[in-house]
Amino acid sequence: MAECIHGLEAGLCDQCFPKAVPVLEIVTAAGQRNARAKAAVTRRAASAASKTVENVGDQRIYHLTHVRNLADIVAADAILADSSESWGTRPTVDISAPETRESRRSTTVSGLGSPNVADFVPFFLVPNSTMWEDLRSDSPDPRLSADGHGITAADFVLLVSTVKNATEHTDDGAIVVTDGDAAHVLTRFAASTESSERMLRRLRADDNTETIVEAELLVKDSFPFESVTLVGVANDRVRDEVRAILKSSAHSPKVSVYPPWFQKPEA
Repeated sequence: MAECIHGLEAGLCDQCFPKAVPVLEIVTAAGQRNARAKAAVTRRAASAASKTVENVGDQRIYHLTHVRNLADIVAADAILADSSESWGTRPTVDISAPETRESRRSTTVSGLGSPNVADFVPFFLVPNSTMWEDLRSDSPDPRLSADGHGITAADFVLLVSTVKNATEHTDDGAIVVTDGDAAHVLTRFAASTESSERMLRRLRADDNTETIVEAELLVKDSFPFESVTLVGVANDRVRDEVRAILKSSAHSPKVSVYPPWFQKPEA
């Protein structure tokens, strides 16, 4: 076998047959940012696609109220719309500013002659809606009453259900979905079964979180308390208070302590 000038077999001498120098991939900071951006786009696209094919009936909806209002809701066996004729006494704790009430009572959902926003029970589509975050952080929000701004967030409860429960016993037009505050002049309304489902899918697939945190789902007249599947509370004290109230109800939804829903939002 051939030998090199140093007496070694060909290919074994590092001096005569030096090993190839590995090519190092130089990853710049800009390259890393580009890679992360591409990965983020891919994740968002996959997430949007998955959200689009999900059953919108599984979408959770959230109604915010003060724990002191819960006994009246249990007694009525329903969450009542502002304009409902079934009211005995108004809410013990009302966080809506008078101007907010009037605006919702004068805003129609689908043109002249249609019901007003106040004819519907309002739900958020996420537990971190803008108004709820403003209340928790004690930030200025014209929709909130003066009393609303001073109330401790831990004294509220979130009554949770699903779109499916909201639509189960209602007629077409009894469910309305909005892409913003229902009383805002630029907000769009979806007032039929097909259009409301389309808007729900669009809201869930949209990466613009500023839209869904303002969006609402509205249920005509009242929402049966038996359709509430979960009561979210801030701590054990409120959980025990809620459980005591529910003893007088034929329906006992799960009561869960979930502090993140009630903590002050991070800056």
